[in-house]
Amino acid sequence: MGSYIPNTKEEQLEMLHEIGMHSFDDLYTDVPEEMRLKRELNLPSGLSEMEVAEKMEQMAGKNVRFRHIFRGAGSYDHYIPAIVKQITSKEEFVTAYTPYQAEISQGLLQSIFEYQTMICELTGMEAANASVYDGAAAAAEAAAMCRDRKRGTVCVSETTDPKVLSVIRTYCFGSGAPLVILPAKDGVTDLEAWKTMDTSGIACLYVQTPNYYGNLEDGEQIAEAVHAAGAKLILGCNPISLGILKTPGECGADIAVGEGQPLGLPMGFGGPYLGYMAATKDMMRKLPGRIVGQTTDVEGKTGYVLTLQAREQHIRREKASSNVCSNEALCAMTASVYLTAMGSRGLSKAAVSCMSNAHYLLAELTKAGFTRKYPGEFFHEFVTVCPCNAYTLAEKLGEKGYLSGLPLNEQEMLWCTTEKNTKSEMDTLLQVIGEVLK
Repeated sequence: MGSYIPNTKEEQLEMLHEIGMHSFDDLYTDVPEEMRLKRELNLPSGLSEMEVAEKMEQMAGKNVRFRHIFRGAGSYDHYIPAIVKQITSKEEFVTAYTPYQAEISQGLLQSIFEYQTMICELTGMEAANASVYDGAAAAAEAAAMCRDRKRGTVCVSETTDPKVLSVIRTYCFGSGAPLVILPAKDGVTDLEAWKTMDTSGIACLYVQTPNYYGNLEDGEQIAEAVHAAGAKLILGCNPISLGILKTPGECGADIAVGEGQPLGLPMGFGGPYLGYMAATKDMMRKLPGRIVGQTTDVEGKTGYVLTLQAREQHIRREKASSNVCSNEALCAMTASVYLTAMGSRGLSKAAVSCMSNAHYLLAELTKAGFTRKYPGEFFHEFVTVCPCNAYTLAEKLGEKGYLSGLPLNEQEMLWCTTEKNTKSEMDTLLQVIGEVLK
């Protein structure tokens, strides 16, 4: 298909001569001779557009797409209204990147401002940033926000998603911050353990609700205990659950974070996802990334500006408290369009449906010989002890087109339902499970 470099050989030679070179080899005179490649690269010959399309289709054919999904654990199969992709796939949104000449990009700034506003309404917090890479990064960045000279230890509940904990651990390792795990009891954070431990050096406690096992944590009691110890509380929340549950703001959290994937982003092998972050006014200046604000120009017209942009490119790198270097504006806009399309009533209905379906599935699984591992309230995920090997069950269901719950070990499985799982689909799942158990 030819070369994609838009200049001719003559133009290339002219540019070389301009910088005092006679050939491309002259550019590498400082590279030792033994380090230079003396042959052509071992690459296959180029393909035509039709051949590339055929090859990609062959590769894509190896993927397995399940029509029936009962797995969550951080990525959730929600219904996405058609208007979401219709709007966000417009060329002017897809190609937009970081607004370095910020005030010129009024449309992009307004979209970020609307996103921040919705996240504040959803979480009950006073300020939100323009998002970070994903929910795990948001949790780790939030922990970094809370550390100071007197309190540098980060505490994380044992009920946290292991993937999120792994990222927090990496951040702590990089900054030399001690990390303490607060134990769990009956599938929720053990508050009594918090009250008996030495909290004098702890900067913050990170708790997920619903937690990794789907159980609801008592955010208000946790906030009260954490603040009594002089630390900050970070609540990680599934944004769909906030359609019916108390917000982090109502619970008394200092920072609210979470994975924004359920807000209109399809399940993908690794993303791109969206980490939302919101905080109280007192914590606002420590938020990483950027905050867009609304103002008026000299003519009194509404305008949008970068109110805060705490990016390490603008300050001495060794003084940076964050390493957020990119822009999640397209994913943030997707969340905004989704929330707008759903509205408060639609989001509430989706949350109720998720929760109702989960309770129905648990009741039916119990009849089939499964037992729930933990007591207490849960949202749309729960852990069961299986009457057979969990890995074998997952494999057999996969062969029949069902993505089962996530096996946690040989006996336990983490199930999930969303508004897309119909009663008839769940009933059919139970029939298939019955066949597998026989």
